[in-house]
Amino acid sequence: MVYLPTILFALGEGAVIPLIPVIASSMGADVAFAALVTSGLVVGQLCGNLPAGWAVGRIGERYTMVIAGVVAILAAVGMALAPSLAVLAASVFLLGMCAAAFGLARHAFMTTRVPLEFRARSLSLLGGSFRLGIFIGPFVAAGLLQLFGSEAAAIWFFLVCLVVMVALVLFGPDPEKTIPAITHVRYAEDSGEPVSGSIPTIERSGIFRTMWQQRAVLGRLGLAAASLSAVRSARQVILPLWGLSLGLDASTIALVVGVSGAIDFALFYASGQVMDRFGRLWAAMPAMVLMGAGFLAMSFTHDLDAAVLWFGMFAAVLGVGNGLSSGILLTLGADVAPKREPAAFLGSWRTLTDAGGAIAPLLVAAITAVAALPFAAAAMGVISLLGAAGFVRWIPRFVPRTRPEPDDEAEDE
Repeated sequence: MVYLPTILFALGEGAVIPLIPVIASSMGADVAFAALVTSGLVVGQLCGNLPAGWAVGRIGERYTMVIAGVVAILAAVGMALAPSLAVLAASVFLLGMCAAAFGLARHAFMTTRVPLEFRARSLSLLGGSFRLGIFIGPFVAAGLLQLFGSEAAAIWFFLVCLVVMVALVLFGPDPEKTIPAITHVRYAEDSGEPVSGSIPTIERSGIFRTMWQQRAVLGRLGLAAASLSAVRSARQVILPLWGLSLGLDASTIALVVGVSGAIDFALFYASGQVMDRFGRLWAAMPAMVLMGAGFLAMSFTHDLDAAVLWFGMFAAVLGVGNGLSSGILLTLGADVAPKREPAAFLGSWRTLTDAGGAIAPLLVAAITAVAALPFAAAAMGVISLLGAAGFVRWIPRFVPRTRPEPDDEAEDE
């Protein structure tokens, strides 16, 4: 009930995402407009985080996921039956907002209910569940295309995944009721004496008030996290472009990128093990240094005789670095979120990290247009190393390595 809905949502989304530009092109869009329609998914996710934080704080994780699933069903129907490019673009944007709401609801649930001792492993599994769906989804779409010969088949597959997911969340056991929330609030013992004065009430913090209250961690550790998101996003753009610039065919590029993605997926649980055993910094910093060094070194190999061999090797290196960072953004967000009302903060945190991922492709495109692709790779390498320095500086300050207090352990026994 915790991980299966995530797998279903990601599996259907992974089957549809590669076909969005194809569907847009079949409706008459040129390459630029097809890219614009596809980017609506990222923009929708970016815009949906803050409203999702508000919704989770008001109606809870379960009903937020149900509403997001129902709206996503409407968005998928709009994609399948879109009479125009405008309707297709609006449906893709709406799907991105639903993905943000679904992801934040599950993130908030794990934040409030997973003990610190194995929080990183649990959130790495959550990230791995999403990666599993995104990894397998394109292969499912390819099989459906061969079987039915239409891109609409992948959208209907997505609809089936969404219906099953909504039914599972709505009618299955509610984890919010079966798994108690972790609380660190101490209550005074009732002495039986009469209480004088007013009874204190808990004031609910809004989205923007939470952003202001948490501006220190968002402006420091949050920016380092955004740099990690940017490097991850740049990897997905630079590797295919690098293969094209070397003159490789589509199948070879797909093979190299696929191997890199397989390495990335294979390491997702190892990242959680490292974070829980040795601390968050020992996953974040090596991953950022490895990806930064990989981008910088690859930028010098474009014109070498063995450029294709170097391309394959550094794609694998980037896959290792990305795999080692699996779950770190989820875990850091959970670590620094307010214990009483994490959803509003997580909306701001995810907006910041998603912004890093959205800006990176634009930065790569701009640098490539002004200079060349190797300069773009080098720039992302520098950003990655700066992000590593940010993690070294801010993780020890905001995410201290702590263990449960003796009183907490006694209460659990």
